[in-house]
Amino acid sequence: MTFADEVKNAVTPRAALLVIGVLALQLLFIASYIGALHNPKPTDVPFGVVAPQQVSSRLVTELKSLPGDPLDPRTVTDAATARRQILDREIDGALIVNPRGTTDTVLVASGGGTVLATTLTKIIKEADFAEHRTARAVDVAPASKQDFDGLSSFYLAVGWCVGGYLCASILAISAGSRPANRQRAAIRTAVMALYSIAGGIGGAIIVGPILGALPGSIWGLSGLGALTVFAVGMITLALQALTGIVGIGLAVLIVVIAGNPSAGGAFPLPMLPDFWRAIGPALPPGASTWTARSIAYFRGNAVTGPLLVLSAWAVLGTVITLLMAMRKKPEAADTPAAGAMGGGSTLA
Repeated sequence: MTFADEVKNAVTPRAALLVIGVLALQLLFIASYIGALHNPKPTDVPFGVVAPQQVSSRLVTELKSLPGDPLDPRTVTDAATARRQILDREIDGALIVNPRGTTDTVLVASGGGTVLATTLTKIIKEADFAEHRTARAVDVAPASKQDFDGLSSFYLAVGWCVGGYLCASILAISAGSRPANRQRAAIRTAVMALYSIAGGIGGAIIVGPILGALPGSIWGLSGLGALTVFAVGMITLALQALTGIVGIGLAVLIVVIAGNPSAGGAFPLPMLPDFWRAIGPALPPGASTWTARSIAYFRGNAVTGPLLVLSAWAVLGTVITLLMAMRKKPEAADTPAAGAMGGGSTLA
């Protein structure tokens, strides 16, 4: 047997295609993470300005024209309104101008990301220095002392997402890469739901009572975790139902390669390039990270949109999984030949 024949026997055409797919995922992983995170800078950060009427418009114009367009300033009526808008996550910070002195106040929220809060403070201090004024920072939603750089919400969301697609992958490939019948698909969906509940509660307990990394409602975080795990798990099952074992790679593409760097974890969304900033809120890691921070630091505000995103992924995945299973006749799927073919497709 020639060396070429040995290669053909060792690496089947299907295996070769899978290896090429893995290489593509590897390169996309590098491009996505480095593209999103190699040069973070704030762009059009929603920012409030509270100042006397005679200087308010001029100040907003000056902040809007800063090099690199770091801020998207808008006039806010008073300090209380600015604080409320930050806690409602409508803006990320605010400048309170002191009309009776030269020391202004910068309101920030490190719970939404320490890096962004620090960056906003630096921008305003430099701008005030140019005007021969000074600024002091006031953190209206401070990150926990056990939550370094406000990253715990992100890592919690990533853990939930990883558990979701790993559990779904194991359920799918354990008896063939496609759901053989509607009963099996229903059972897998039920198992995925039970696993999601356990994963959500477990993650919330670890990050809360055990490690003390995040404040906020344990049950709120538990519910978020269950929804996150189930959404990722069901979309993974759906992709595997549609494409076979390739669905695992597609799930990694959506959740890990596209979702994690755009989630606003290491650097909040306003500091990411436009592409990642646009896709982040629509993907499970970003929606889950935002909601976890809102539960922990912002009184549970501004969570409707992200929860709808996670729910949409969960419903879409469940519907596709069950519909694909209904396309197969139970009697055909349960024959020994069908079972053998399912097992062979997994090992090839």
